[in-house]
Amino acid sequence: MSTPICLENEFLKVSLHTMGAELQSVVHKVSSLEYMWQAEPTVWARHSPVLFPIVGRLKNDSYSYNGIAYKMGQHGFARNKTFQVIAQTQTMVSFQLSDDEETLAIYPFKFCLTLSYILNEQELTLQYEVKNTDTKAIYFSLGAHPGFRLPLFDQESYEDYYLSFNHDETAESYLIDEGLISNQTKAIFTNSSQLNLSKEIFLQDALVFKNLHANTVSIRSKNHTHGLSLTANHFPFYGIWAQKNADFICLEPWCGIADPVSSQSSITQKEGINCLAESENFVRMLLFHFF
Repeated sequence: MSTPICLENEFLKVSLHTMGAELQSVVHKVSSLEYMWQAEPTVWARHSPVLFPIVGRLKNDSYSYNGIAYKMGQHGFARNKTFQVIAQTQTMVSFQLSDDEETLAIYPFKFCLTLSYILNEQELTLQYEVKNTDTKAIYFSLGAHPGFRLPLFDQESYEDYYLSFNHDETAESYLIDEGLISNQTKAIFTNSSQLNLSKEIFLQDALVFKNLHANTVSIRSKNHTHGLSLTANHFPFYGIWAQKNADFICLEPWCGIADPVSSQSSITQKEGINCLAESENFVRMLLFHFF
């Protein structure tokens, strides 16, 4: 396995990997605090996978395009592909993935996906860019899935933490039925901007929201000022997830969503799908702030 790529400034040390262009570690150099979940293989063996060209699960793990059926597993293939490093300095790196024979067999579209990480003081920007390199429109979803350690300190408990949203919400979570979005919902927010955390929240899978007003979600402790925030603009879907009884939480802004239980399988009609015309680009950005 290749050596991790490191970005560093006076505040943070960040480690990434060409496999999946995955963010694997963020350490605050003053407090020595590690923010990222460290991929315990018996719990959840990932850190921060990129979700492309689908988000979540397809009904029957398949979709159709132009009358042809294709098989694809949950969250797509990008997280399991080796990206090429196309630019790198001490505080930035850009990774790139393009279609190949393997991807074209399950996803009949030519593309170029670039992830660029830029470190600035206590902030890390992640820019996603999808370019259509095909001679036809391409259809895709894109999402983030970063996992953060919780609690951040050994003497704390999971219940010492809460999520803070930068806008009051009145929102329901869409319940999940064997990986698919059901018609049932559960009320989570009623004119509130705070969600107190407990492991019981995730016993029935993720919380899934559509069109939240907030664009910044922060993980905060009732005991101290350390934590982080994630700002995501123009991501219409949001997942919040943790493995059952695990010591982490994932904040997941999505441009796309898992299939509903009523899916008819056509990728062109899939909820939340993005359509990109020939030679066009699709760009989205995340901003992580660690404190």
